[in-house]
Amino acid sequence: MTDPVANEAAVVRFLREYPHVERGVCDHPALRGCTDVGWAEIPGCPAGVPFLLRGLLDDEAGPEALTVLGSVLMNSVFHVSTVMPAALPFLIRLAAVPDLAVRSGLVDLLVVAAQMSSPVDADDERQVLLFGQDCDHPERERCRAAFATYARDVLALLEDEPLSGGLISAEDRECLLGAVKPQ
Repeated sequence: MTDPVANEAAVVRFLREYPHVERGVCDHPALRGCTDVGWAEIPGCPAGVPFLLRGLLDDEAGPEALTVLGSVLMNSVFHVSTVMPAALPFLIRLAAVPDLAVRSGLVDLLVVAAQMSSPVDADDERQVLLFGQDCDHPERERCRAAFATYARDVLALLEDEPLSGGLISAEDRECLLGAVKPQ
């Protein structure tokens, strides 16, 4: 499990290294509604998540923002955090930005979110051992709901020529398609 204190410290370090991300005004369409999310109400969510999302748009800060955000959004190798469902709409829209320096990393993060939010077969002991019961991880259902809500955006993303031209593997493409299909 990731440590919320460590995540908060990582965000503070990021903002200290890239202060312009925090100071600047961001009206990018991919982040529309970001300030309306109750980030502070999400258990374990660092206060600076909106700045990490904004940092993804910055060529210089983007790679570090992606690294820190990845840590915040994943509780472990097998579990998404409680923050992931709220971040998904913005990650999906940001991944559609053609010239984004961290675009391939965002697509990878979306694929991981899709994989980790798949329903667990309660009859499969190995799956349950690795991923736990769905009832113990409500964030997975919230991620599935986010993918369903933004299915049109995911499908448009997958039709984007650079993605279909090799930025995403056939297996990862199928994973994302599976995430937007009704269960």
